[in-house]
Amino acid sequence: MNHIGEIAAFATSFCWTITSIAFEKAGRKVGSYSVNIIRLFIAIIFISLYTALFRGTPFPSDAPAHAWIWLSISGFVGFVIGDLLLFESLVRNGSRITMLIMASVPLIAGILSYLVLHEIMTFNQIIGMLIVLAGIVLVIIKKDGMSGQMVLSHPLKDLMFAVGGAVGQATGLILSKFGMADYDPIASTQIRIIAAIIGFSLVFTLRKDWHKVKRSLSNISAMKYITIGSFFGPTLGVSLSLVAVKYTNPGIASTLMSLTPIIIIPFAIFYLKEKMDFKEILGAFIAVFGVAYIFMT
Repeated sequence: MNHIGEIAAFATSFCWTITSIAFEKAGRKVGSYSVNIIRLFIAIIFISLYTALFRGTPFPSDAPAHAWIWLSISGFVGFVIGDLLLFESLVRNGSRITMLIMASVPLIAGILSYLVLHEIMTFNQIIGMLIVLAGIVLVIIKKDGMSGQMVLSHPLKDLMFAVGGAVGQATGLILSKFGMADYDPIASTQIRIIAAIIGFSLVFTLRKDWHKVKRSLSNISAMKYITIGSFFGPTLGVSLSLVAVKYTNPGIASTLMSLTPIIIIPFAIFYLKEKMDFKEILGAFIAVFGVAYIFMT
């Protein structure tokens, strides 16, 4: 059976792991707002080079009006609104907790794909999604030492930034599938980024924050992380995510892309030097089993 969409979605989760760590480090140095707009300018350079080499044009001039309209809306909702909240969460909660909260994307995307695109997942696919989410939930919650109750690991107001980011990403994903139709996924990503750059430019102009961007560009360490994150995030990661939603159900694609909280565990242990307990490792195994279940359906 052909699993192009599922493979692309799974690869996307690796990209999200790398980019979330890179943007967390950059955001702590220069702030989430500056990271947001700088990474888009870097990403548009990467993608334009790719489309010039492999599509023969650096600009998506062959895109139909339908694609321009809906992919632009998708770029504004997903990149501007969603990522403003997501990046603030990276600074407040860290990459690992943020990616765990983003696990709510499959449920949101699944509901939206049913309401908007009328796509229905099979019973086995829903079971697989629930198994994956069960593993992720097991990782994100902890037992309070005083009351013995299960609680969230961060203040609710901080976690709501990640929740807002999840809603933005899921909505952008559905709008992307509708707008992209049979158009090229890479060029579709290019349109989304162009729209996002325009959106962020308006935000920075209204807030009079361009001086922060100028100051951030001189921070060599932050720029290194922004460049890495820009390649694996809005360039490679987003493009793979569009390939995923083009060839499989958005809910299934989102489930596989939500594995970042699990994949990030070895990075957290060996790179970020965080300690993992048995419950978190067990959650990872449960999530991997859920992925295997989805592939077997």
